[in-house]
Amino acid sequence: MREPLDPRRGRPGGGRRRLALAGGALLTAAMIAGCGTEAGGPPVLNFYTPADGATQYAAAAQACTDAAGGRYSVVQQTLPKDADGQRLQLARRLVAGDTAVDIVGIDVTWTAEFAEAGWIERFPDDIAAQITDGTLEGPLETGSYQDALWAAPLNTNTQILWYRKDLSPTPPATWDEMIRASEDLAARGLPSYIEVQGAQYEGLTVWFNTLINSAGGQIVSENGDVLIGQEPSRSAAVQAASIMQRVASSPAADPSLSVAKENDGRLAMEAGQAAFQVNYPFVYASLNTPPPDGGGGGTFIDEQGRPAATDTGRQVVDEFAWAPYPAVEAGTPAKVTIGGLNLGVSTTSLHKDFAFEAVQCLRNRENQLRNAVEGGVPPTLEALYSDPAFQGEYPAWQAIKTSLDNASVRPKTPAYQSISIVISDLLNPPAQIAPDAVVDTLAEQVARAENSEGLVP
Repeated sequence: MREPLDPRRGRPGGGRRRLALAGGALLTAAMIAGCGTEAGGPPVLNFYTPADGATQYAAAAQACTDAAGGRYSVVQQTLPKDADGQRLQLARRLVAGDTAVDIVGIDVTWTAEFAEAGWIERFPDDIAAQITDGTLEGPLETGSYQDALWAAPLNTNTQILWYRKDLSPTPPATWDEMIRASEDLAARGLPSYIEVQGAQYEGLTVWFNTLINSAGGQIVSENGDVLIGQEPSRSAAVQAASIMQRVASSPAADPSLSVAKENDGRLAMEAGQAAFQVNYPFVYASLNTPPPDGGGGGTFIDEQGRPAATDTGRQVVDEFAWAPYPAVEAGTPAKVTIGGLNLGVSTTSLHKDFAFEAVQCLRNRENQLRNAVEGGVPPTLEALYSDPAFQGEYPAWQAIKTSLDNASVRPKTPAYQSISIVISDLLNPPAQIAPDAVVDTLAEQVARAENSEGLVP
């Protein structure tokens, strides 16, 4: 067996973060149940995944068990549905030294934290090279930290623009164009809302991160330097905050924008209230699964550009189309913040060599294709996007690929969770943002969060 690599990089604060969880974790250690190796039998690798997509992940585990030819088996274990619950359960198990944790499906924002805490193994160079080959650069970046690979990208996620062809035959290319088009539709008494994630949660942080990166800025460097208060990032942050404030305070704004999440925007557009939304690919599956009663409705625009009553919501849905995410600067593609799920090998695993092997199987072409088609999550293998069979199953593939090719990632820092909470608190409600003032406050509060100072909201 390969000797365990030391995953710690000596960053100040790593020990404090481990100790913060240790008290509660050790109290629950005795209650942790896990499936281990059968006595005298082949090793059992426990593969922990979110509840969403568990069916596809279980199918991949079975396929990789079959491929192992009896040398080991892979068993999928389901984590809680919400991200906070997933992170907490994994942290408790890993701090407690649970040897029944082998492969962990982790959110892309957890890589730095898990690496610094010593919870996941650094990928050996030869395996890292195999994973790097053929993987999209953006998703690969989410699994990397301090010039090393700590997690292998399984699937990714990105937002694109969804719009109504009858209201906007040509999709807006920039936020400025979209806001002006929305206001013009409102003036004509037509559906006009721009649906975005404006509630006080991670989605609001993602919106801001996309805009600041698209404007040429950054919140925090990988080395922990707070850039948002320095030029050119400060000007980019002011520009990002200004766009958010303008969208939310427009006469064409959705009144519920400050509490809106992904599904709220989807429903508003299907109901015929919105002309545009920035959202994830799951929207497509929803559009093609009409409610049993043929419900929906809203305003449909006839060939002469006049409002016409709809018999069913299907007419509105049939007008939906997709395009690349709106740019901040004309001619410069947006740098959309990507999400997704990465695979790490636990430092507590007793079978690390097998776990590294299984990770490569779990993210192979067949399993990523299943996740995309059945689970609606975009793959991280670049070759799939040029596969005609995949393109036929995934009609919005080109807009998604364009978004991924110009992707940005969230700040790669162990303090990300605190930073995200600070950002979503200060930028909500978006209509009340004072751009210059809020950026100064953001710079101060993000620095405190990065340095583990003060209390988060």
